[in-house]
Amino acid sequence: MTPERPPLALYVHVPWCVRKCPYCDFNSHQRDTLPETQYLDALLADLDADRRWLEGELDRPVVSIFIGGGTPSLMSADFYRRLLDGLRQRLPMANDVEITLEANPGTVEAGRFEGFREAGINRLSIGVQSFDPGQLAALGRIHGPEEARRAVALARAAGFDNFNLDLMHALPGQTPAQALADLQAAIELSPAHLSWYELTIEPNTAFYRAPPTQPDEDTMADIEEQGFALLRRHGYERYEVSAFARPDRRCRHNLNYWRFGDYLAIGAGAHGKLTRRDGQRLRYQKTRQPEAYLRTPEQTRRSITAIEDPLFEALMNALRLTNGVPSCTLSQNSGVDQERIAALLAPLRERDLLQPDPDQIVCTALGLRHLNTVLALIGESLSAS
Repeated sequence: MTPERPPLALYVHVPWCVRKCPYCDFNSHQRDTLPETQYLDALLADLDADRRWLEGELDRPVVSIFIGGGTPSLMSADFYRRLLDGLRQRLPMANDVEITLEANPGTVEAGRFEGFREAGINRLSIGVQSFDPGQLAALGRIHGPEEARRAVALARAAGFDNFNLDLMHALPGQTPAQALADLQAAIELSPAHLSWYELTIEPNTAFYRAPPTQPDEDTMADIEEQGFALLRRHGYERYEVSAFARPDRRCRHNLNYWRFGDYLAIGAGAHGKLTRRDGQRLRYQKTRQPEAYLRTPEQTRRSITAIEDPLFEALMNALRLTNGVPSCTLSQNSGVDQERIAALLAPLRERDLLQPDPDQIVCTALGLRHLNTVLALIGESLSAS
């Protein structure tokens, strides 16, 4: 069965930041001065090389663009005006393309919001993380709570009615009352979208080398239960493990990931996934080190590999969604027939980790809470089959 080709998105990575946070495992690098013109030229040269590599494959319009980092809002508005002009010259764009920029609440970045809007960016994702000054210091953030509130006010004044606030819980030494106070502070700013997620300690981070003390698992579960109820009362629908949105404000770019869509990738360390016309799925990564990327952006592709188990990858993404995925869609995306899928997943339904309806593959509340366990069990079933 040759799968239907999914929607196409674009990810752009800007690898620089003012200071590396102790929890961050992204491809980010501290730098005082930014090589804007050189990086812009590199990004467009990178995309031109991809267009030659993928000749005949890029006939679908780009439905969303996500500019992540690093701290992309450190770049000027003119950088993004020229970048988006260059992208439109090279790729077909949907009329309602969603263009998101990750931003920090620092004074310099917030002062550029109006220019970002004029450049064509229509969605912001603002990395607040906490409204507690002590927690912000522990997390290595360089803004305070009032700067976060000011950034939201400036975003609205610039015309952004669609923005996300990033907020973490399970912070070092955080009590349930403190976690819920943070969430309440974010809700009071009335963002269209909230990403509220647990601090996880990742390898190759300062926190991994010197782990902070976090709330225990039972306390984390209590915090989440109370937080979910608070978000529901204020009109935020949980549609993914850690994503909550007002009506019609779900992040289209992230939904494309979770629905196993395709995405081009440009920038140092960016990852991409593409379904070719013949049904072959490819995954690739760009050169991670910014200096190497700047030198030879047209030769930056690395690790171009076929996706060996599309069923597992599709499930790994789709089960993050609170409404999961229709069995027929999963079959179409993976090329695996529905009967085999049903047999593989039957043991998880028996353990109340997946809901019983075989036509809709979706986690129970227990399964969402223990999603890593669910995925591990699926991996074991696939290996044994």
